[in-house]
Amino acid sequence: MKKLFFNLFSILIIFLLLSLGTWQLVRLQWKQELIFEIEKSANKKARVFQSRNHKNFQKVKHKVPMLSLGNAFNEEDLKNFEKKIIKLKKSEIRKISNEIGSDVILGIKPSFAILLSNGDIKKYKNKIKFHILVAKPNFGCSTKYIYSKVNSFSKPQFNPPKQKLFEAKYLKNLDNDLEKVALNKYPELKIIKSYLSGLPNALFARMSGSGSSIVAYFHSKKACKKACSQYKRKFNSHWCIESKTI
Repeated sequence: MKKLFFNLFSILIIFLLLSLGTWQLVRLQWKQELIFEIEKSANKKARVFQSRNHKNFQKVKHKVPMLSLGNAFNEEDLKNFEKKIIKLKKSEIRKISNEIGSDVILGIKPSFAILLSNGDIKKYKNKIKFHILVAKPNFGCSTKYIYSKVNSFSKPQFNPPKQKLFEAKYLKNLDNDLEKVALNKYPELKIIKSYLSGLPNALFARMSGSGSSIVAYFHSKKACKKACSQYKRKFNSHWCIESKTI
């Protein structure tokens, strides 16, 4: 009797194992077909689907050209959009930029310039480029707290703007009024700034806004790249990236 029970149990186990194996093969085939369909769709040319105009929907003609990133556009569509934007009057471009942000106008046509408090842009011919290393520890700073602890702010030093404002020796002597409070509140920022300032060929280092990012400035891309490697070895849990001024 025990032998019969054992044989039946063995047959049942074998049946279950065969069923499980068959199901895994079917599942594998289904996955392979799904992956094939996804790859096939990814390689297809983007299509723009046209829909009929519904009588209850009002057709609106935009004065400013519109571009929806949710739809499929090829390179030619993007170039045509850019041409339409370029045809806009300077006053219209300025108006659109200001609705997005006061400093957006500087990014429309990047140049060596200062944005004045009245909205005017002062441009300069002689460009002084910097390679920069942006480092950020694994914590943030409380902007509200830092601003609340600043008793007085420095007087504006960019009015009237001059070419020397972009020179390293001039920028080095400028101060970030929020930095003193932030460094006292977060002592690790003081260590980071001191380390960045002491790196080979570093012109100077300064905190960005209310922190916690700190930026080191270099004349050489090679020096900046080397500094980035050194920083990553020293502070391996921090985030840092190389960039440059435009």
